Amino acid sequence: MKRVIGYYMLLLVLSAACSQTEVNQKNEKETNVSLIQNHSFSNIDEVHTTHLHLDLNVDFQNKRLKGVARHHLNNPGFQEVKFDIKSLKINKVTLGTETKESITNHEIKGEIDPILGQALHVKIEPDTKYVNIYYETTEDSDALDWLDSSLTSSKNKPFLYTQGQAILTRTWIPIQDAPSNRITYSADLTVPNDLMAVMSATNPQNKNKQGKYHFEMQQPIPCYLIALAVGDLVYGKLSENTGVYCEPELLASSMYEFVDLPDMMNAAEKLYGRYAWEQYDLLILPYSFPFGGMENPRLTFANPTLLAGDRSLVSVIAHELAHSWSGNLVTNKTWNDFWLNEGFTVYFENRIMEEIIGKKGADNLALVEFFELEEEMERIASSTHPEDGHLFLDLNKRNPDDGMTDVAYVKGAFFLKTIESVVGRGKMDNFLEDYFNHFKFTSVSTEDFIRYLNKELLEKYNFSFNYDEWIYGKGIPENCLRIKSNSFQHMEEMAYRFAKGENIFLIHNESKNKEKAFKRTQYSVQEWLTFIRNLPEDLTFAQMALLDDELSFTTWTNAEIQFEWFLKAISTNYETAYPALKSFLEKVGRRKFILPLYAKMYKYDHSKKNAVDWFLLFKSNYHAVSSNSIEQALEL
Repeated sequence: MKRVIGYYMLLLVLSAACSQTEVNQKNEKETNVSLIQNHSFSNIDEVHTTHLHLDLNVDFQNKRLKGVARHHLNNPGFQEVKFDIKSLKINKVTLGTETKESITNHEIKGEIDPILGQALHVKIEPDTKYVNIYYETTEDSDALDWLDSSLTSSKNKPFLYTQGQAILTRTWIPIQDAPSNRITYSADLTVPNDLMAVMSATNPQNKNKQGKYHFEMQQPIPCYLIALAVGDLVYGKLSENTGVYCEPELLASSMYEFVDLPDMMNAAEKLYGRYAWEQYDLLILPYSFPFGGMENPRLTFANPTLLAGDRSLVSVIAHELAHSWSGNLVTNKTWNDFWLNEGFTVYFENRIMEEIIGKKGADNLALVEFFELEEEMERIASSTHPEDGHLFLDLNKRNPDDGMTDVAYVKGAFFLKTIESVVGRGKMDNFLEDYFNHFKFTSVSTEDFIRYLNKELLEKYNFSFNYDEWIYGKGIPENCLRIKSNSFQHMEEMAYRFAKGENIFLIHNESKNKEKAFKRTQYSVQEWLTFIRNLPEDLTFAQMALLDDELSFTTWTNAEIQFEWFLKAISTNYETAYPALKSFLEKVGRRKFILPLYAKMYKYDHSKKNAVDWFLLFKSNYHAVSSNSIEQALEL
């Protein structure tokens, strides 16, 4: 997942998780405490699913999934198996194969925990291998986003997608929802015959008239990567094993924007070995999708805000592709180890982009992220959880989303970059390729990584490196690799000069006639982001108007630029940008953008009412992941 939560989320929302209702004491007595720390009630240390088959009907009229989840178990002789559920209606539970099932006793124990949900206890026999849970989702199943046709590109067909990470899969499938348990899965889905279903598995490339689809995922994956989408979809092929699914209206722009995907695949395989999942496709979702991208295996879910028209935001796709190695192939064992997913992926993403756009461009991308990390570290240090500056976390009794900050992503990546600067790129690349091969299709802990790092890199080549400071320390260590950019320094200076009153857009030629000094296209998106971020919060209306007149920030179709500009427009009360801001919030559901914007508006008296009014007006356009966060930020 690409940058799912920013510093506003940390400051205004995530700290609230510590005050959430704790797990019911009865549940704690009945459930292995170590597994509660992994955010699951399941007893996977005793009995665990090895294969899941879903047989579901997708009912758009009632907005629910209904059917059966068939679990094939590894059971060495126990008489109870526990599953995680939240906001599901359990109709019955049976044992045995589909042709020979018998009803068994089941019980949902304990009060509903606001984070974990509840435990479904199922009575089994010592030789039981198959448990079948007949169930249906409810309106509170937060993983599901049922979109009316008005929120789709076609405006005449509905859409459904799921978002399972971190622990939302239990809201649409009764399952042992822990990242340490990897399973294979298959599915048979019935959908309206004018729509297509796709999953993080083998996928069709055309609709069928019956609306019936079969899926297979033969490689074991953690449960949070089980994903489903249903909509009016078409497929565009980019290479023999890459392509794009999207609504028909987006096909041309998607094929243009992501034309470099085959080159990214080649660069990734050249770095760290053969792609292990056969097919790699993108699915462009409607704007309500709460993230930039989600690395569901074989089928990355992507936000349409990436369709900038100039291929300037494709690093998100490089990030999700990199997850095919770091995160999907080798997965964090617990959510405390989340940095092993995202830190490795940001490092890998940057290496892919270096192949695509060159080292200078890749360094600029990394610098933008590092600036965001520095800002986030300041806020973490003054938050209720300053220990969140560690790479390895303690998220016991907290929402695992609390750990999805720039620390895991960017501090983790710069940890690896710094090791590379010590041992050399060649040894680092060999180490990482061996790491992915050694642990492929398993889940690893931070301790597993440290042991492997020592044995296969540091001790092997007699290098000394203080990894404890990085992994268990709060801040950014002194030995962190520093990247310099002359162009970024220029943009910072230009922002300073403008803030001091200089008209940076005018120069004098020899005849003393004034001319525009430069065009917007002279600088990259990352450079303009640096310029906007370095503008002070107290620019005058006239200064904001001049910038907008010369650079058209308000109407720039790049979502990253619009987001940063709107933040400045709110702090300066630049009302000229408010209609565009309102339209942006109506259309876009990506939490990285809309949560900080709502939080910023709520901060100021001149925009506080707009924040509440607009959120209540557009709330139904957002996935629950976004709307729940914004509700807390706005104190609703």
